[in-house]
Amino acid sequence: MTDRPSYYVTTPIYYVNDVPHIGHAYTTLACDMLARFKRLDGYDVMFLTGTDEHGQKIERSAEKAGVDPQAFCDRVSDRFKELAAAMNFSNDQFIRTTEDRHKKAVQHLWKVLEEKGFIYEDSYSGWYSVRDEAFYAEKELTVGEGGEKLAPTGAPVEWVEEPSYFFKLSAFEDKLLELYDTQEDFVMPKSRLNEVRSFVKGGLEDLSISRSSFKWGVPVPGHEGHVMYVWIDALANYLTAVGYPDEGAEAYKTYWPANVHMVGKDILRFHAVYWPAFLMAADLPLPKRVFAHGWWTNEGQKISKSLGNVIDPFELIDTYGLDPVRFFLMREVPFGNDGDFSRKSFVLRCNSELANGIGNLSQRTLSMIHKNCDGAIPTPGELISEDKKLLSDIEATLDVVRSHMDKQAFNFALEAIFAQASAADSYISVQEPWKLKKTDPERMNTVLYVLADAIRQIAIMAQAIMPESMDKLLSQMNVTERGFDQIGSTHRIAPGTEIPKPEGVFPRFDLPEEDAA
Repeated sequence: MTDRPSYYVTTPIYYVNDVPHIGHAYTTLACDMLARFKRLDGYDVMFLTGTDEHGQKIERSAEKAGVDPQAFCDRVSDRFKELAAAMNFSNDQFIRTTEDRHKKAVQHLWKVLEEKGFIYEDSYSGWYSVRDEAFYAEKELTVGEGGEKLAPTGAPVEWVEEPSYFFKLSAFEDKLLELYDTQEDFVMPKSRLNEVRSFVKGGLEDLSISRSSFKWGVPVPGHEGHVMYVWIDALANYLTAVGYPDEGAEAYKTYWPANVHMVGKDILRFHAVYWPAFLMAADLPLPKRVFAHGWWTNEGQKISKSLGNVIDPFELIDTYGLDPVRFFLMREVPFGNDGDFSRKSFVLRCNSELANGIGNLSQRTLSMIHKNCDGAIPTPGELISEDKKLLSDIEATLDVVRSHMDKQAFNFALEAIFAQASAADSYISVQEPWKLKKTDPERMNTVLYVLADAIRQIAIMAQAIMPESMDKLLSQMNVTERGFDQIGSTHRIAPGTEIPKPEGVFPRFDLPEEDAA
């Protein structure tokens, strides 16, 4: 047991009926940045991601591929693990719903809900989307160009009639509305909370939670021929990972309830309505927040396989390098909003804030120190007001960044950090240390020392989004202590610290040919 505060952040678990794309990378990157930030801030973090491997969609995809469902899941799940490695995600666990520990956990949860009287048998007839793995009421459907009925997501639906077990979701309407009213940050951003509240106020129908028309799922305990509906199965993974059903397990006691479930806006209902209702029914603590982010378009177009404009994160990394990709995805768009990915925007943003920003600042400063100060951090003289202001503003930035991170406002957190790099750039332009070499070498030493410590602190704060690049930069300064407890006046960089000849951290990118022209 640790005396550090705990923090539990989860991605949704990803369907293995397709290969990973930019949306998967985006959601997991947000969680990775948050997890890394909290670790640097002294928290005991659990960061979970994984794959959702049951359901009719998986069964059909495996059949189409000519393999059994487990072999299909193994193959595609490995691709998600490869994405996690390629993106340098720091997840503590990678869970799969085909694991025995998960089957045990979700079957226990089912039994608890059944014993408490929240599950009953009936028959289901209604509209079902295999692509979404979701049931929809008639009033939610739209009509396609060919007259076919479509889910709100645009997915095709089919009429299903089969025996099913139901969860008494209707019993939780008032409790859910009370939750949204008393804990207004349970769903974020606020626009999504309003959306969820409106859905619940419209009336809740009991939820079909088992299927009997296919076999690929967790068997319903005590009811042969039924497998669990994918959402009760999938959602329970967040409990499985921390040791449920053993509520005395160290991990469960340390990390549950989760601090943040990060999800795409298309699966908000399942996490903000069904999931808390299941937990209320089982008398289990509720997660503290569900955050629903937006979607990316590609050069202004909706991303789809039919258009051939799916953004491949592996290709982006190969083209631009990992940390610029990580930086752009979290910096470009207010988290929670939809965003457009354009190569021109990518190049301009990375050149402006990385290559011309912190990259140029650190290269200039460390080169001057290496050349003019015998390859070591100089000893400063007395600090003047401009020196003190730069350093105190950077120190104060940590609290600003903390506040943004706790609201999942990742782009504003990065904006605050990189504003300090701009401030340091303005400082170096005003102080002109290259002129001070002849006129006032002692003052030059002070200016370069202040700049070195400014860069050290900025790099420490930026580690969460660009861990490899900031490791390279901090290593060039021989900085070994890199937690947030090193920010501020009590932990300045040590004069006399030897530094090697610096190497550039961020390359400049060329605009795509059509934009350059």
